[in-house]
Amino acid sequence: MRAMILKEFRELRRDKRTMAMLIMLPIVLLVIFGYAANFTIDELHTQVIGPGAEQVADQLPDLFVVDATLPEATTQDAKDMLRDNEADVVIDTTTAPPTAYVDGSSLFAAQTAVGAFNAVPDEQLKVEVLYNPDLTTAWVMVPALIGLILTFIGTIITSIGLVKERQNGTLEQLAVMPLKPSDVIVGKIAPYFILASVDMLVVTLLGIWIFDVPFNGNPFEFALGAAIFLFVVLGIGVLISTASQTQAQAIQLAIMILLPQILLSGFIFPLSAMPAAISWIGYCLPLTYFVQISQGIMLRGAGLDSLWPAFVVLALMAVVIFSAAVLRFRRDLAPSARRSHKEASA
Repeated sequence: MRAMILKEFRELRRDKRTMAMLIMLPIVLLVIFGYAANFTIDELHTQVIGPGAEQVADQLPDLFVVDATLPEATTQDAKDMLRDNEADVVIDTTTAPPTAYVDGSSLFAAQTAVGAFNAVPDEQLKVEVLYNPDLTTAWVMVPALIGLILTFIGTIITSIGLVKERQNGTLEQLAVMPLKPSDVIVGKIAPYFILASVDMLVVTLLGIWIFDVPFNGNPFEFALGAAIFLFVVLGIGVLISTASQTQAQAIQLAIMILLPQILLSGFIFPLSAMPAAISWIGYCLPLTYFVQISQGIMLRGAGLDSLWPAFVVLALMAVVIFSAAVLRFRRDLAPSARRSHKEASA
């Protein structure tokens, strides 16, 4: 038994990736997620409109950070600001009493704002929550879950499938065929793209049906955002497969990439509640931008005119990650091609 235990320790020592996961990953997760696990909102971005904007802005507590006072703006302008995610709260002084419009699609910010406004008598302030009037958690979670499911399929399932083909020798057969690496990758990820698209459609329809989640925006814009995001995560899956020799290694890398996507993308913990040193990681993750797109289109009915930054970032990620996947895949195909030619000549 002692010999067996020593043998396993020697095997672990040679497997540097597993050792890194066993020793370094828990420390990194503890530090990063310890700071990220925070539901407390310290600042609410606020705009005040109407003739009494300046007076009301001066009376607001420090929780409400007033970004602008717009005396000439109308009630419709206030609702448009929330729809376009320009503010968490807009206080409209054109009504009597003033009305505080709260963006319900940002759940924790809305709960914080409503809690603060509850201390104000109704005759002094009216509170209206838009896009999620009852502050239902499912309404916010379902659009984000769609992105999480796409991420799961794109990273874990795709990487495992491609590594399995390498182990079965399929890549060596592709290496001798007159195909470019980009053609090979597109051919390999096409089935996963179709399956993930079907999953996205099913989850979206079930979320609307079971949880009464609204779909207020343009479905074609939603589909466009999902397609770009899916190209990103499929590219990540291909990259994982090129860095893994076994399916176990692919799963390890996929989990290391999947965990930050869940916890640092605003999917669970709001980015605005994280320290700046942690939140910047979230802004490097593709799921962050798909959550912005899905919640914006489904709940607020936002369009490309306000969501274009998220679309652009995802498109840039798709180009960079897909290009890197092609280069890595070409490197993997080259040795296989040389081996196949040597075997054929022999």
